Amino acid sequence: MRIVDLFSGVGGMTFGFYYSLENGKFVKNKNCEIVFANEKSKSAAKAFGLNFHDIEMLNRDIKYLKEQTISNLIGTGEIDLIIGGPPCQSFTTIGVRKYDDKARLYNEYIRMLKIIKPKMFIFENVKGILSMKDGTNYSVLKRIKDRFGKEGYSVSDQVLNAVNYGIPQYRERVFIVGTRKDINISWVFPEGDSTRLTIKDAISDLPSLLQGKTKSIYEKEPSNDYQKLMRFSNESLTYHYAALHGDKINTVIKNIKQGQGRLDFNKLIDEGLVDEEYRLTSGYNNTYGRLTAKKPCTTITHNMSTPSSLRCIHYSQNRALTPREGARIQSFPDWFQFSGNMSEVKSQVGNAVPPLLAIALYGQAQKALNGGQ
Repeated sequence: MRIVDLFSGVGGMTFGFYYSLENGKFVKNKNCEIVFANEKSKSAAKAFGLNFHDIEMLNRDIKYLKEQTISNLIGTGEIDLIIGGPPCQSFTTIGVRKYDDKARLYNEYIRMLKIIKPKMFIFENVKGILSMKDGTNYSVLKRIKDRFGKEGYSVSDQVLNAVNYGIPQYRERVFIVGTRKDINISWVFPEGDSTRLTIKDAISDLPSLLQGKTKSIYEKEPSNDYQKLMRFSNESLTYHYAALHGDKINTVIKNIKQGQGRLDFNKLIDEGLVDEEYRLTSGYNNTYGRLTAKKPCTTITHNMSTPSSLRCIHYSQNRALTPREGARIQSFPDWFQFSGNMSEVKSQVGNAVPPLLAIALYGQAQKALNGGQ
């Protein structure tokens, strides 16, 4: 299978085609050749190169990716599959939604389809794209699917939740899959299962931390198969750093129990148990929340260490999640490398497709391209 990865980020989707899961270990997938990847962010592209050193990385804005460059890299063979999706910030339901230049980057994706003409593509984005409208109040998802159809692709879409694919996190994303109409390809979305890994299943073996501290040495043995998979032969931790918080956030953290959040904290103020000066006057019901040990994590984003933006307080320790814990919850193994400052690393983790979900997608793509075998 020859593959091109667009908007690759740090390589979560790439991981699922570069590696396969065999006997509880990640092993190199010899059935896939990733011809090249494209990513605009310098730090994400650098991290991609650290993990996939044998893949050609084009670190530039996709708008400046020329047809001749692509043709030279591809050569005479066909491309079976394009993976990846444009940045999702414009489509998110949190904050201001804009049909801006980022939202219209699907046009560049379509330009790539015209040049490369893959047999299939897998396009990923946030669930907010389902309700997004363009400048004429027309459904963005419908517009994108219509454009794909005009380029000669049969299109299907489905919302997949990462929690159904062995990932300890509720994370819903829209996947649009296109197959060329001139080829007999039958695509079926991967079936999940009812097994649920909890956040405790995912990270309980990682060292406990105080705020502002970091640890690079494991202090416990892995206690389950998921932890063994994530650690494998890794000996040292990176990015297991706990952010420092101010007085107000720390007051929230010390008073919030598992599963509670902003409304529960303000109720303590109403009952006279916490001073009025700490009342939370902004945020969503899910913010300032402590995670529940025996449930999967909520969606990991670049705000994984910011309680005012997300439910991200550790289920038993008085701090927010660390970037490495976020990576674990996303299903990145501990040996996977990131690059840049802490903000860039958290963005790389939070924006990625979970590797284990990508592995499930690879399995279905292989079946489709092999005639269902």
